[in-house]
Amino acid sequence: MQKIVPNLWFDNNAEDAVRFYLSVFRNSRIKKVARYGVSGAKASGMPEGSVMTIDFQLEGQDFVAINGGPVFQFSHAISLMVNCENQKEIDTLWEKLSADGGAIEECGWLRDKYGLSWQIVPAQMATMISDAEPERTERMLSALFKMKKIDIRELERAYNNNRDAQI
Repeated sequence: MQKIVPNLWFDNNAEDAVRFYLSVFRNSRIKKVARYGVSGAKASGMPEGSVMTIDFQLEGQDFVAINGGPVFQFSHAISLMVNCENQKEIDTLWEKLSADGGAIEECGWLRDKYGLSWQIVPAQMATMISDAEPERTERMLSALFKMKKIDIRELERAYNNNRDAQI
C-alpha cells in the first residue's frame, strides 16, 4: 500500500476523468469503485448509487478520484509532473492531455479538460535545474521561460551553451 495517495476532487465526473487518464497512460488501471449509499448520498447531495470514489493507478502511482460536488475546484497550487524520456513522449502526452477543452500554459504546464494541472517535462529537467554551475541552469531556464510545450533539444542547447551534446 502506498503511504501517501493524492485525492482528486471532481464535481460529478470522476468516472469520466479516470477513464480519460487511463486512456492517456499505458500502465494504468482501476483498483476499486465505491458508490454512494443512503447516508453518503444524503450528506453529499449526490445521487444514491452514483460513484463516490475510484481508486486507480497511473504508471504505478496510486490516486483516488472523488465525486464531491462543486464545492472545490482544481488550482495551480498542485500539479502532476510527468517525467518524460524523450520528445515523442512529451509530444504525445501534451497532445492528449491538452485536447478537448484543455488549456496550454507556459514552461511545460497545461490544464486538462477537467481542470487538473500537469507539468509535462523531460526526465533530465531535475539534473539541469540543480546543476552545480548556475550559469548552465540560468541559460536553460531562460530558454524554458519562452516555451509552452517543452522542446528538449532547445533546452539542451541552451544548457550546453548552444552545443548539441545530450545531457
